Amino acid sequence: MPSFSTADGDFAYLDEGTGQPVVLVHGFASSARVNWLDTGWIDWLVRADYRVIALDNRGHGQSVKPHDAEAYRLEKMANDVKVLLDHLSLERVRAMGYSMGARVLLEFAISNSDRLEKLVLGGMGGTMAKAGLDKEPIATALLAPSLDSIDDPVGRSYRLFADQTRSDRQALAACIRGYGRPVDPAETARIAVRTLIAVGTKDVVAGSAAELAAMIPGAEVLDIPNRDHMRATGDKIFKEGVTSFFAA
Repeated sequence: MPSFSTADGDFAYLDEGTGQPVVLVHGFASSARVNWLDTGWIDWLVRADYRVIALDNRGHGQSVKPHDAEAYRLEKMANDVKVLLDHLSLERVRAMGYSMGARVLLEFAISNSDRLEKLVLGGMGGTMAKAGLDKEPIATALLAPSLDSIDDPVGRSYRLFADQTRSDRQALAACIRGYGRPVDPAETARIAVRTLIAVGTKDVVAGSAAELAAMIPGAEVLDIPNRDHMRATGDKIFKEGVTSFFAA
């Protein structure tokens, strides 16, 4: 994977296809490859004649993995996206994030709407915007000595996923403790880019897409039928809705 360097370390990304650029930002405990390549998103968008750039967030994939929660503040993660655009000399892009990646892009959009042509926030609704995940059970599960010692079902599911992706669990624990805060509607009211909120109809983690859309001027909603937080990512209706939104 190509990479760029910052004062915080090196960041990896995928860069495929030609045409108008689309930047993808993955979810917690995932990576550019797992979230976007393995689910078919990159091939889908390349076939639609886009250049697809997918960032490995700090703490994930092949990017730098600090173990300090302060290194994962939302402002820093949003700035990583800005540095990526500057590194590639991209003035304006379409962008899509999923779950944590959506929260990072929401933060980016508040101050950098001029760098965005269109924005898709996937796997993030009103529940996540207001409260987010219960962080400590997830961090505790990630740092537990074994699966057998984890009682919390949500924490256990993230630990299983982290083990499957062979992630740095200390970095992920720092990330879940460091990133995220409730969305401030006074800040999202400043977003001046056409936005689509896409959430599975069975996604109890994200909550209501319409509830988040109400916080962003002119935001549109895409309901992904019968999908929960994990299974919505590669859904065909999701892909078709996003490409129609980008092309409109």
